[in-house]
Amino acid sequence: MIRTDVVPFCGLPPRPGELAWTLDPLLIGVLLAGLGLGWALASERRLFLAGWTVLAAALLTPLCSLAVALFSVRVGQHLLVMLLAAPLLAVGFRAHIAAPGELALSAIIFAVVLWLWHLPAPYALTFVSDAAWWAMHASLLGTAAWFWHGVQRATRADAALLSGLATAAQMGALGAFLTFAPRPLFAPHAATTLPWGLTPLEDQQLGGLLMWVPGGVVFAGLALWALSRALRSAPDHRAA
Repeated sequence: MIRTDVVPFCGLPPRPGELAWTLDPLLIGVLLAGLGLGWALASERRLFLAGWTVLAAALLTPLCSLAVALFSVRVGQHLLVMLLAAPLLAVGFRAHIAAPGELALSAIIFAVVLWLWHLPAPYALTFVSDAAWWAMHASLLGTAAWFWHGVQRATRADAALLSGLATAAQMGALGAFLTFAPRPLFAPHAATTLPWGLTPLEDQQLGGLLMWVPGGVVFAGLALWALSRALRSAPDHRAA
């Protein structure tokens, strides 16, 4: 349960009708500074702006407030950051070619960070420590953007395909684990879900399904894209 003497970064868990925007001055300042810096450095400014807009929406809108009450909404917030904002930001910058080793490393680190922040103890820490909340979202965004950069700039399409499949599998495994867990795992939501018509276990199961199905669909699309790229780049033996 959330400690009553500590207010989470996005505020106390709201009840229906009490949702609010997260207008923290530091968060707004960081987003504005990142917007200015990214606009100056981005090679594809429209894609960068789209990604940054998604990121700001995930962190500033009432989605952040509702994520304090519902684990499933926190998962949805993370999916927006990892599967929409991060790839848009990754393709918004013209970066170096990613070697297969770098792509594999980025996939492994992204998996470690994803699992770490969805384990009960680190997850609960983000409700009582602003530093942990910042670390969670910064590391999820950073490692996801690094992974997406590696996929779209890989020197070998088969490496991109393999990384996409492996990442889809590990995200699906985490989602399945959360969906089929026999009991609620996340203490901060022990008393915050009922006003929204969900038991803590139902909320956890919904979060697991969101990670399992949409996450799997996105990475399946990634794998298909990598395969099509491999086919397009393959030598045309008919010309021989």
